[in-house]
Order: sequence, then C-alpha cells, then structure tokens
Amino acid sequence: MINVGILGSTGYVGGELTRLLSQHQKVNLKFLDSRSYASMEYSKVYSNLKNIVDDKCRSVNLDKDLEDIDLLFCALPHGLSQQAVVKSLEKGNKVVDISADFRLKDPITYEKWYDTKHDARQVLKSAVYGLSEIYSHEISNAQLVANPGCYPTSILLPLYPLLKEKMVADDLIIIDAKSGVSGAGRGAVDSNVFGQCNENLKAYAIGTHRHTPEIEQELSIAANKDIMIQFTPHLVPMTRGILSTIYIDNTKNLTPEDIKTTLDNYYHNHQFIRILEEGQYPQTKGVYASNYCDIGFKIDKRTNKIIIVSAIDNLVKGAAGQAIQNMNLIFGFDETEGLQQGPIWP
Repeated sequence: MINVGILGSTGYVGGELTRLLSQHQKVNLKFLDSRSYASMEYSKVYSNLKNIVDDKCRSVNLDKDLEDIDLLFCALPHGLSQQAVVKSLEKGNKVVDISADFRLKDPITYEKWYDTKHDARQVLKSAVYGLSEIYSHEISNAQLVANPGCYPTSILLPLYPLLKEKMVADDLIIIDAKSGVSGAGRGAVDSNVFGQCNENLKAYAIGTHRHTPEIEQELSIAANKDIMIQFTPHLVPMTRGILSTIYIDNTKNLTPEDIKTTLDNYYHNHQFIRILEEGQYPQTKGVYASNYCDIGFKIDKRTNKIIIVSAIDNLVKGAAGQAIQNMNLIFGFDETEGLQQGPIWP
C-alpha cells in the first residue's frame, strides 16, 4: 500500500484521478488538495463520489504535507507544478506531473510555446516522458514522470511504431484531431459555454497549438530525425473524447497487413491498445471513460494515402488514467490495476 497525494484535485483531471484511485487496491489517498474548495467535502464538489470518497479538500502546505506520501500527482495548470515538483523530489517522493511543465526536453521551447518561464530546469533533465506503452522500462525506474498531453497520446501511439520502423513517409504528416469540451478544463471559458459550443464545430489554434512541439519531439525521437507536422485541432460539442485522423503518403506501398503486423508487434502485450481490423474504425463512444486507445486504419489506393484513426478518452487515457498506469509501472504493480473498467456504452 502506498500513500498518494493529489494537487489540483477538483479540476476535471483531478476528479478522474480521485474516482479511479478510490478503487485502486494498493493506494491510500492521503490528501486531496484544492484552494478553491478547502474544507469542503469532496463529494459535494463531485456528487458522483458520495459514499465513495469521504475526504475533505484541503489547501496543502508544501513544506509539511509532502512528508507522508510516496507519490505526488500534480494536476495543476502549466507553470504551477514546478515548485511542488521540486519540493516533492527533494523529499524523496515519486512524482507524476500531468501539466506540460516537464514534457519538453528543451526549456527554451517550453518558454516559447507556453509563454511561461521555466523555473525548474535543474530537474527537467531527469523527467521521463510518460507514454506508458513506449517508455515502460524508463518509467519503471523514474522518480519524475511527465504525463503526456491528451492530443499527443492519441497521435503518438499509432504513429510512433511506424516511424520507428521507417515504414512511412515523414516529410508531410497531416493530423486532424477533434476533442470534447472537457479538454479545456473546468474553468469558465466564454467560448466553451453551452450556448456557444452546443451545435457548433470549430477549428482552433491552427499551427499554434501548444501540443505541437511535444508531438514533434517524440516523433523526431522515433524517426531519429527532425519531424514537422501539420496539426489542426477542433472543438466538438461533446463532453469527452478525442478522435485523431492522420494522413501519410504511402511511399513504400504498404499493405494493410504490413501496418497491422507492425502495430501488433509493438502492442500485443499492452492491454489498453486495441488494434482494429481493416475497415473497422474507432469511435469515441467505444473508449468512453476508459483507459483504452483504439486504432484503425485504411489504405486509400486511389490517392495512395495511409489514413490512421485513433480514439481515446481525453480525461482517462489522455490524462488521469495514463498517470495511474505510470504510477503502477513506477511501483511494480500490475499495469492495469485500478484501470480495468470497460468503456461506458451508450
């Protein structure tokens, strides 16, 4: 049994962490941090957890409350995790940071894309990128894991093996991705209120989305060369889920069997990655509220393009679920512990 604390427990990701960890057989929730809801019963913030989580929220003192935990989850906005991560590491704790603060290996790139100074450069080099199925060995030996972003998770899982094995063209990768509104967080944002996002579909941050350098960083590692992508995200009027459609030139005349064999070889021992048969395509409802990533593909013979489609739940596999998966790897637990729930349908 390990003691775990959550910073930012009342955001959407913090709520999913709390929900999932409350059913984890090897975790004791030591504290649920929230400055906005300090002293309030957690189940009054998230009524779905009434009689399941009885703790009260509290505003954590970083100098005192980090003494009695084995692992800290940081579910804070970017820029706010750095001090807490450094203090927790100094106390010998393991940390899974769900913000963007430790994902990018180059602090200058981070500062450029996030318009925030990086004040924890001394520990940045020790951070392991937490794409669970790709870096499982490194994660198991890590003290600090940088949990991937939601869009990058949906894009890297299908693309990484194909670039690593040099099976596909890497000079023009086009990604069209769509996310539910929970990806914007719990804070009130004018463009995400019901009257503006319901019955509406829009592209945003074209060419400027902050997940772009993260995706390019990891694809460049896979390909062993600099990779640049064209990434366009869209906001869809649904609560949760990401569907990413990826277009690549089929320069090597791959067959569907070639692609499926490669993906199967990478993921056959990983329960949360489900490779669909050709002609079957993922849908967000198929992974809703679960830690699964569904991957399908099609080779368009007319245009000689490979079209890959992936689906994840942005709050689970794209955030809290993968964070717990990484915790399981760090402590040598069964990788699926606390995450066995099947998707909700309909």
